[in-house]
Amino acid sequence: MEVSYCSDKYQYTMGKTFVDAGLDNKTAVFNMFYRKAPDNNNWAVVSGIDQVLDMIQGFGKMPESFFRKFLPEDHYRDFCKKLTTVRFTGDVYAMEEGQIVFPKEPIITVVAPLLEAQILETPMLSIMNHQMAVATKASRVTRSTNKPVTEFGSRRAHGPWASLHGGKAAFVAGCVGTSNILATTEFGIPSTGTMAHSYITAFGCNPRSEFVAFDTYIKSHRGEGLILLIDTYDTLKSGIQNAIAAFKANNIDNKYTPFYGIRLDSGDLAYLSKKCREMLDKEGFDKCIIFASNALDEYLISDLERQNAAIDCYGVGDAIATSKHNPCFGNVYKMVQINGQPVLKISNDKAKVINPGFQITYRIYQENESKADVTCLRDDTLAKAIEEGKEILLRDEFDQTKRTVYREGTYTSEILQHKVVENGVRIAPRTTAQEKQKKYLDELSRMNPTERRIINPHFYKVDISDDLYDLKMGLIYKIKEELNHV
Repeated sequence: MEVSYCSDKYQYTMGKTFVDAGLDNKTAVFNMFYRKAPDNNNWAVVSGIDQVLDMIQGFGKMPESFFRKFLPEDHYRDFCKKLTTVRFTGDVYAMEEGQIVFPKEPIITVVAPLLEAQILETPMLSIMNHQMAVATKASRVTRSTNKPVTEFGSRRAHGPWASLHGGKAAFVAGCVGTSNILATTEFGIPSTGTMAHSYITAFGCNPRSEFVAFDTYIKSHRGEGLILLIDTYDTLKSGIQNAIAAFKANNIDNKYTPFYGIRLDSGDLAYLSKKCREMLDKEGFDKCIIFASNALDEYLISDLERQNAAIDCYGVGDAIATSKHNPCFGNVYKMVQINGQPVLKISNDKAKVINPGFQITYRIYQENESKADVTCLRDDTLAKAIEEGKEILLRDEFDQTKRTVYREGTYTSEILQHKVVENGVRIAPRTTAQEKQKKYLDELSRMNPTERRIINPHFYKVDISDDLYDLKMGLIYKIKEELNHV
């Protein structure tokens, strides 16, 4: 089934009314953005753009009988016929995968006939909310340590599709690899794997057979990375002893390549890793890697790092694969302009008031450090000044006393949204998972360390232009004034 049609019914019931009212071909502008990042973070990581562009290309491939299954009433007959011919013909602007994005900034902007733009909403959000939840969580986990982190949460992911694309999203946001083999075949991401407890017990249920399991594994996999799982019976009394014996029996030592090591999957990881490190070093295995897993997340890893645990790399499962603490990312898809007229949704909740109009976001840098983001109306006064490198003044939307001046010649800028689809045709080249990860790491390196903190990060400066602010407030006041006379 085409992912393009993984949608909510109301996208199509609304669509019929658009057609009946003659609105379906009016040019609409929709923004996809989020209002608040999870885990009290200040930002999120973009992932899923390629899948969205693939999804957009999938429209127009279903027969009338498909639409009649969920729109069976007679008055839908003509509309269902029309839907067989509906393909996307508009333009799409998007941030790059791996980009760091802040609240209310357009991640994806769609400019298209209303019917086409509207029916993108559900499949687009389904893709982006899943991948950005995983990528943003992976970013937090990988920022909690300088050690390598591998994602291996496929068995906890919400289905095979989620495990595949979640593995990719985790890699984009800093993981060194994934356990998911489809992520390797589909995206070229390194896949890693050690062994399960069932491998150990397959050789017999006693500590003596554990040595046989290790010895057999080494003989079977010589020339590969060798990681032995040592907590099946007792980590210190059995596992580490048998691992050392198996390494010795097979002449595995510090000269062995590519690497060798042990894995801890239960117990007090800080204590056990230190004791194992002592025992390994005493036997001359100081190059033996200690790999740790067991329901880890950024908080537990941070705590292990504070305890100086003797851990060389981490494996993280469901915390990343399901974005366990915040499994539902908050991207929304809102119309901001119709037929050239800016529109917005207002609310008593200030956070839910959207920015109207066709927008563009600039990132301001000084000495290669990102200093501020500002979203403008395209070609407004501030946008032109930034494009020309002139002096600019940024004001806080909610506190006009907070303002920053960037003088001419003291800053550089980057546009964050680029055209990726034109007249329905993809024009953006595909990028590899490695290129996406590099984008993320480059952007991360340009942030101030205080903004990269896991707990209580310093909040980065995110503003809107004066012209966008005036447009927004003007529409709000106009609506409020009319409401006062209802």
